[in-house]
Amino acid sequence: MVASNNSVEKDNNASHYEIHLRSPMDALPCSHRLMHSSRPIVSDSKASDILLISSNLLLRGSSIGASCFVSMGSKLSKSPSGFPNKAMQTGGSRRRPVSNVYGPRRAAESVIQEEAPQLLEIGPTLEVSPGKAFPLGATEAEIGINFSLFSQHASAVTLCLAIPQRGNLGKMEAGMVHLTLNPKINKTGNVWHICVEGLPRQGVLYGYRIDGPQGWEQGHRYDNKDVLLDPYAKLVEGRRYFGDVTHKMTKFLGKYDFASLPFDWGNDYEKPNIPEKDLVIYEMNIRAFTSDESSGLHPDIRGSYLGVVEKIPHLLELGINAVELLPVFEFDELEFQKRPNPRDHMINTWGYSTMNFFAPMSRYASAGGGPEAASLEFKQMVKALHAAGIEVILDVVYNHTNEADDTYPYTTSFRGIDNKVYYMLDPNGQLLNFSGCGNTLNCNHPVVMELILESLRHWVIEYHVDGFRFDLASVLCRGIDGSPLDSPPIIKAIAKDRVLSRCKLIAEPWDCGGLYLVGRFPNWDRWGEWNGRYRDDIRKFIKGDLGMKGIFATRVSGSSDLYKVNKRKPCHGINFVIAHDGFTLNDLVSYNFKHNEANGEGGNDGSNDNFSWNCGHEGETADSTIKALRARQMKNFHVALMTSQGTPMMLMGDEYGHTRYGNNNSYGHDTAINNFQWGQLQGRKSNQFRFFLEMIKFRRKHAVFGRDTFHGKNDVTWHEDNWDNHESKFLAFTLHDHNLGEDIYLAFNAHDYVVKLALPAPPSQRRWSRVVDTNLESPHDFVPEGVLGIGSSYNMAPFSSILLLAKQ
Repeated sequence: MVASNNSVEKDNNASHYEIHLRSPMDALPCSHRLMHSSRPIVSDSKASDILLISSNLLLRGSSIGASCFVSMGSKLSKSPSGFPNKAMQTGGSRRRPVSNVYGPRRAAESVIQEEAPQLLEIGPTLEVSPGKAFPLGATEAEIGINFSLFSQHASAVTLCLAIPQRGNLGKMEAGMVHLTLNPKINKTGNVWHICVEGLPRQGVLYGYRIDGPQGWEQGHRYDNKDVLLDPYAKLVEGRRYFGDVTHKMTKFLGKYDFASLPFDWGNDYEKPNIPEKDLVIYEMNIRAFTSDESSGLHPDIRGSYLGVVEKIPHLLELGINAVELLPVFEFDELEFQKRPNPRDHMINTWGYSTMNFFAPMSRYASAGGGPEAASLEFKQMVKALHAAGIEVILDVVYNHTNEADDTYPYTTSFRGIDNKVYYMLDPNGQLLNFSGCGNTLNCNHPVVMELILESLRHWVIEYHVDGFRFDLASVLCRGIDGSPLDSPPIIKAIAKDRVLSRCKLIAEPWDCGGLYLVGRFPNWDRWGEWNGRYRDDIRKFIKGDLGMKGIFATRVSGSSDLYKVNKRKPCHGINFVIAHDGFTLNDLVSYNFKHNEANGEGGNDGSNDNFSWNCGHEGETADSTIKALRARQMKNFHVALMTSQGTPMMLMGDEYGHTRYGNNNSYGHDTAINNFQWGQLQGRKSNQFRFFLEMIKFRRKHAVFGRDTFHGKNDVTWHEDNWDNHESKFLAFTLHDHNLGEDIYLAFNAHDYVVKLALPAPPSQRRWSRVVDTNLESPHDFVPEGVLGIGSSYNMAPFSSILLLAKQ
């Protein structure tokens, strides 16, 4: 069936389009072709004007026995609104109505008129065939582009395509082509599929309209008005610039690119491969790292992947060898601004609201480059970091998505595709909320498991990342009904996967439903954990809480109470005092209480259990004594972190004392509250920054801090006679270096008075040299070569720590 050029007309007064076709039934070709014009459908057409083509005309086996050719030329006639759903006669030719792909909630119908065959020379030809079920997503097949989507409960699926004009891939047609899939031909099991030949190999946007059962009590949330994002889309197109409120209502669609040349990784297949025990992790946010004007970067690359590349010298100077990137999967930073609410001033800067698990955040591309540029520049960033000897660990959010809850839903993908499969539901079909964000991903459902595994492999194979930190990973330890599992299939599958088992795997071992698994996270000898108990206990001891000496000793020794019993190693515990959640290091010593008023949640967000101490004044102060104490305490925390057994992690900005002014949940501020302040760094390079980099360098130089096993009796000497002394806030010990004989003496005084030490004898033919005394001003607080002549005693100032090295 071929469109007639003479039968297509334009009616400026009508609101719906019809495509006129005519052909005797026996003249139909064996396959359907959709011809795409090089011109807009109608010059004054709006984005809401959409061509609807029924599946009973598109696909083989249809009610008319075959498929058809259709012209998308400029000569289209509009049909009256609400055209009746029955055959009508017009000018001697038979018009048959198109089935309503929108379902019963939309009455408007488009009409196809059958006419004599004639092929118009107006553009490339699109041919449609049933396609194949796997792989899911948009993939390049021998005969075209194959589109495949899982939806177990859908009753109708329509593929929506926005095709770029010929010769101008950046400009889309005014409307979208909608191809309604025939479940008899385009469905295998629970997978809907279609193959389209003749599409451009890049630049096409696509999504799906899906209809299905309407009973919320059954767990369904179908609404065929929504054009939904493919969960397997490898690129996502939305607004081009981060936080651009003029486009806050932008729809997000999938996009593919099969035309670009493969990225040149060079010798990056030889990744740094740093052993876990030798890692020093730097948690950072891509945008906040360089978006401030003080970064000195060109505005086009501030807050981008390429901005990170420009600042690699800073990372090298600091001495870290791994970055843990806050979420870089596509998310909508303006999700709070979709409706009036107390948070509608917020811009989601942290990104813990994933929209798609395969696509890199497109607005982290430089100069508004879009998803293709984001993919390229992410790879360039990884390659540059690897060349500098720095590994890349991604913070991934598989516990929930951006689609919120049923009160304020934000339907973009999973909810409208198959809510009952993708989310955990209670017996009444309502969303379970173990994430604290309104929904919980159904991680141990086989379909969701495969999505998680495929996306993780994609980031390793396509983007060469070295590992993953799983946000609220205890959610991944719950069954489909939310009950805890002793042997969660998804956790085991990741640990045993041929690709993923070679990566760094780090769990945040708790969730918002109370499943606290620190020290008990299922691991199969592969999974590490954020050690939340380390964070809390180190904070308590350093600020001077009573009864913490013994547990402090356990934590700096690698938390054997948590990990040795499970036959794990010290490096399986990720030690941290500060992370993106909670206070910065500066705020930990400056505030007793959170100050989250700017978040718009009435102070109900953020933890109240901060174990912080303001050193005598809440917030900013000009008091030199308080400021000196705060500086000392920050150094004390850093000494403890860098001398503990286990894998240390620090937060971006703590190297210069970044403040969020007491906000311990600053996820929604695209401002200086989160942004790295490069000017402040320059002002503190000679003191706090210098101390931090020297401590990191010292740790990496001395293997005694990165043990494969827990301390034996010959590895450490505790200089303590009375462990039961509840009042004691002092701890000293010596780490024995059996290889070089460079024993290290450490002492921490959390009392508010001077403690006079009787130092132990150094090893034979060696003397103690002072490397660290946090009570001293820079540069005397850290002397890399050491200060000799210490003698047999030492006076430790209040709230200070020292490190002595045995030297010849």
